[in-house]
Amino acid sequence: MHEALLKELGPQVLAVLLRRERDFTLAEDAVQEALIAAAVQWKAQGIPENPRAWVLQVAQRRLADHLRSDGARRRREEQVFALRPLVGEAAPARDDTLELLFLCCHPALTAASAIALTARAVGGLTTQEIARAFLVPEATMGQRISRAKETIQRSGTPLAASADRLSEVMHVLYLMFNEGYTASAGPELQRPDLALEAIRLTRMLEAVSPEEPEVAGLLSLMLLTDARRAARTGPSGELIPLDEQDRSRWDRALISQGVRLLTAALSKGRVGVYQLQASIAAAHVEASRAEDTDWTRILGLYGLLRRIDGNPMVALNHAVAVAMVHGAEAGLKEVDALPELAGHHRTAAVRAHLLERAGQRDAAAKYFRKAAALTDSAAERDYLLLRAARLGRPTNGRA
Repeated sequence: MHEALLKELGPQVLAVLLRRERDFTLAEDAVQEALIAAAVQWKAQGIPENPRAWVLQVAQRRLADHLRSDGARRRREEQVFALRPLVGEAAPARDDTLELLFLCCHPALTAASAIALTARAVGGLTTQEIARAFLVPEATMGQRISRAKETIQRSGTPLAASADRLSEVMHVLYLMFNEGYTASAGPELQRPDLALEAIRLTRMLEAVSPEEPEVAGLLSLMLLTDARRAARTGPSGELIPLDEQDRSRWDRALISQGVRLLTAALSKGRVGVYQLQASIAAAHVEASRAEDTDWTRILGLYGLLRRIDGNPMVALNHAVAVAMVHGAEAGLKEVDALPELAGHHRTAAVRAHLLERAGQRDAAAKYFRKAAALTDSAAERDYLLLRAARLGRPTNGRA
């Protein structure tokens, strides 16, 4: 119980301190020390009546100590004085986590840095956990996070949520979810901790943005996609493709939530990329069997999405939908028109699947092997190599 409460309080208190002190590192250190003190004292003495105010007061004192220790310069003394009103101050009623989220999704940061900083400061993941997710040494990730903090500190951007940065926040949450749902590298197909944290933060964002249909669309997309998580891997962690999944293992509660959110968002009449992607996800999860999937509807949705989003991955997925409606050869022609994705493992994998559907087994096996060589995900590589091996077997049933 203490651990969950402290994880919730950490970003809220950090956001309060950052309003007074722009040094991200000092503020974060103070909060971490306060949380450690809380973990020790609350275990022995019980949770105080106002735990947030308790952590805030201790963190403020720790921060003041850090500031005083830096040579007692006038600037530091002024900052300490400026912090005094926080002592004994009751915790604000609002949740400051979202303001911290907006700050971490600063437009001056790269997407990778914004995700790392968000996971660290808002999600409460350790630097080691984040480094493991991105398959880099802990020291490298620590440097990346430190540089991100310095960039924000230099920017002087006020700690406040703003409508003009909502798209950046949604994009970072979208990327965080995708990295958690299908890890770009490593032995595991999924990182549920990242995906679930992205969902938690998007729920918070949606709660305070009820009139923004794209926020609801993003949350719907995440829920409809995450609903399939349990069925995506086998007993040994092996990848199970969508058309082979046991659909009884899909989370129907998440699907219902996602569909309700999407329906409400679409009714507002301002359709965007996340709502369209959620609509595609809904078309998949609403089919009780793979063969019942409404590919004509999906093709139409991808057509709309492609017109408003120039992402080459959208064009690649559109090619798959074309193949499912008009045949593998038509889909292959679409793939041929996407040279900008020629070196991506997804392009080779899609080509392999379509060649297999077209009956070109040898060519399909070649591209499955090519895709396997291009991916950094062990789970995807094993799956692709298995598909290639299966295509190399005789088709007359004899081993």
